[in-house]
Amino acid sequence: MIKRFMLCLVSLMGLACMAQSSHGYQNPVIPGFHPDPSICRVGDDYYLVTSSFQYFPGVPLFHSKDLVHWKQIGHCLTRESQLPLHDASTTGGIYAPTIRYHEGTFYMTTTNVSDKGNFIVYTTDPRGEWSEPVWLKQGGIDPSLYFEDGKCYLVSNPSDGIFLCEINPKTGEQLTESRCIWNGTGGRYPEGPHIYKKDGWYYLLISEGGTEYGHKITIARSRNIYGPYAGNPSNPILTHINQNAQSNPIQGVGHADLVEAADGSWWAVCLAFRNHNFHHNLGRETFLVPVRWDKNAWPVVNGDGTVALQMDVPTLPQQAVEELPVRTTFETGKLGHEWVYVRNPHFEKYTFKSGKLRLYATPISLDYMGDDSPTFVARRQEHIDFSAGTSLQLKDAETGDRAGLSVYMIETSHYDLYVEQLADGRQAVNLRYRLGAIDHVEKTVIVPRQAEVRLRVKGDKEFYTFYYSVGDDDFVELGKVDTRYISSETAGGFTGVMLGLYAVSAAETSQAFADFSYFDYER
Repeated sequence: MIKRFMLCLVSLMGLACMAQSSHGYQNPVIPGFHPDPSICRVGDDYYLVTSSFQYFPGVPLFHSKDLVHWKQIGHCLTRESQLPLHDASTTGGIYAPTIRYHEGTFYMTTTNVSDKGNFIVYTTDPRGEWSEPVWLKQGGIDPSLYFEDGKCYLVSNPSDGIFLCEINPKTGEQLTESRCIWNGTGGRYPEGPHIYKKDGWYYLLISEGGTEYGHKITIARSRNIYGPYAGNPSNPILTHINQNAQSNPIQGVGHADLVEAADGSWWAVCLAFRNHNFHHNLGRETFLVPVRWDKNAWPVVNGDGTVALQMDVPTLPQQAVEELPVRTTFETGKLGHEWVYVRNPHFEKYTFKSGKLRLYATPISLDYMGDDSPTFVARRQEHIDFSAGTSLQLKDAETGDRAGLSVYMIETSHYDLYVEQLADGRQAVNLRYRLGAIDHVEKTVIVPRQAEVRLRVKGDKEFYTFYYSVGDDDFVELGKVDTRYISSETAGGFTGVMLGLYAVSAAETSQAFADFSYFDYER
């Protein structure tokens, strides 16, 4: 009897856990600088890509079983031949991608605004290598593909409207003339188009208003893919520009893509940013929103066209994914998918020695705004409240050589905590601010030459606080800096804060390098 009771209790607990795991989730589902999400489904697998701008590799690629828990499985653009970024400024590089699946092949189309414009890459194995770029004639940004009856259609915005043509996705050949099919509802920058077909209607989803506080999602439909398209009388279907979201901590909501789940439910992924004191640092992130889409009706997003941090809604059966460890060690001799470089890196400057990451210093600093790449490898800040740290030794250094940890938004906006070689043979830990035209070393502390120095930064809504320690000594606070000074509102650009390791030399002839023992990141 007791055994039977225990079995029933275990069964009930299991059902309770299943029910709990299928209801509610926390937004953003992919935190940190992951804007312009696009999604596709293959069976019960979901794949998602986001923009990457001037960072290499390009177009982060994620996989999920439940739309809530995502794991990065690679990048679509991993070779310089696919992703030349030599001319990519802080607003350059890769803009909004679209991912689609058709007859056994994955297609990713996007724009390299610093190179030749719109292109497609494709693969049968998204975890493997993708093809060389297939360049497209129709211009604009935010290209998207739609497949039907053996044909492939391309939509993008070469001018103030959404244009459509038929193409060969394997060669890029344009098979029909480009035709404007919708200008939107009058909002500025109509962009981010996607076409879907449901109940005999072609639906055209776009973004308007600019990717800031005026961002919004609108939709139109037609019985013919070439139009004419009639707008939804209830546009916009997703936005936070209205009164019902004026106090929401999520703002800038837009650039969405729709997907029908394996159970028939509909969902949207979109970008937005988490606002505090009218500033944000993490960039535009990926959010998930439920959609009700009745037969022959317009899609309704989350009831009132808004999104919340805590979504108390039914979900697919949730399947948690393994989170990244707090500590990244370098004993495997390779970096995870979360690590990226500014423009096309010089890989010979990054090696692994005795379980450590060795960075060779070059004169290309984090302030550099040209066509080269600094010795700098970084990952995204994903949480408002976090801590990050590393331990390093600066070796074979000459006067002015330095290496350390950077809280990096763009070339003209970053906070650096680093070890520097001094003229008298000693070394120092410095805290430096680069804020536009302001270049200031806030504090300098002398440390023993070639000492093992630990560096740490803690962040919250208001401040980044910096610490150092020599060896196993306790951490000492060096300074505290306002987060607003390197926010998107202050610094500009389209990205978010990156946390990275770097090495810079004062002269071309320097042989300096830094050995980093680990990198910690903890929410």
